[in-house]
Amino acid sequence: MAPIPDISPEDTWAALAADKDAVLIDVRTDAEWNFVGLPDLMALGKQVVLIPWQLYPSMQVNAGFADDLQAAGLTPGQKLYFICRSGARSQSAGQAAQAAGFAHAFNVADGFEGPVDGAGHRGSAAGWKASDLPWRQR
Repeated sequence: MAPIPDISPEDTWAALAADKDAVLIDVRTDAEWNFVGLPDLMALGKQVVLIPWQLYPSMQVNAGFADDLQAAGLTPGQKLYFICRSGARSQSAGQAAQAAGFAHAFNVADGFEGPVDGAGHRGSAAGWKASDLPWRQR
């Protein structure tokens, strides 16, 4: 399956601001949402859609992922931006969405926390948090 386009966190924010129908979908696990934090889209009048790509704690791929997209009210014409921790799971989720008929799927490059820095920590080298975009603890 061909990769979906990578979009920087800053360009994702701009796209979400410019297109009232564009949606950010966080595909991390509920544990990550609860303990690491979430993108905060309140300044845009939006909320992030939470649909896990893998189910915690087994980390099995969510077999109902495409159904969950539809259940969330998403439509094939919308631009969907997928985010995870570092950009890998969101790439897979975006590909699955595209295969399910959601043609406008994008991957948020470096995800919410990005790669580890020299000290082995995430959240400062790249990604949503390191880009100083709004986020919050749940």
